[in-house]
Amino acid sequence: MYLNSNLKFLRKKKGLTQEALAEALTISRSKLAGYELTITPPLDAMVRISDFFKVSLDILVKEDLSSYSEYKLRELLETDQFLRGRKLRILATTVDEQGRELIEVVSQRAKASYLAGFSDPEYIAELPRFALPFLPMDKKHRVFQVDGDSMLPIPDGAWIVCEYVDDWTAIKDGERYVIVTEQDGVTFKIAYNKIKEEQKLLLCSANPIYVPFEIEIEQLREVWRYRLAMS
Repeated sequence: MYLNSNLKFLRKKKGLTQEALAEALTISRSKLAGYELTITPPLDAMVRISDFFKVSLDILVKEDLSSYSEYKLRELLETDQFLRGRKLRILATTVDEQGRELIEVVSQRAKASYLAGFSDPEYIAELPRFALPFLPMDKKHRVFQVDGDSMLPIPDGAWIVCEYVDDWTAIKDGERYVIVTEQDGVTFKIAYNKIKEEQKLLLCSANPIYVPFEIEIEQLREVWRYRLAMS
């Protein structure tokens, strides 16, 4: 595990003293000194370290960052931030009078404008919206209308409730997702995650007449995980 050495490496890379970093992480300098040596931080401290340096816990623990060239280090960190949504916009959303998040509805007709407006709070505020009290309150949901017969038995025109995915590396093989891309707009497909190996997603249809295809990760704009269908 490289967490201890990576913490020290990243601190020095940023030109920070132990006192300055400890203050930023809201821990004592002595605790930070221990973390840089042999002590394993508790989970909440690991999360703060990950958020501060904008590096995933997976990389902090498994990768010896000091062994990388300057170019490879920059490439690795920037790629990790991109895949986990840290370079993306804040998700535009709507709330009710009590401050509870609402579920916006993207119809077949609205899909044409969604690609241009998904990050615009004013556009999102104009979409129809409602609440479903049985859905988890700590997750963001949106409803999309299915277009076409590629995902049978979910038919053309069906409404699907989806959960926002901010960490694209967490996309699970064989599960259904609404994928928003620069090239294809809003699509509903079965995804296979090839991000870490090839920087790609493989997208398949449930209907075998449609040919699977790959998309480069740079084309991705949003990912929503399918939760349930409504007729």
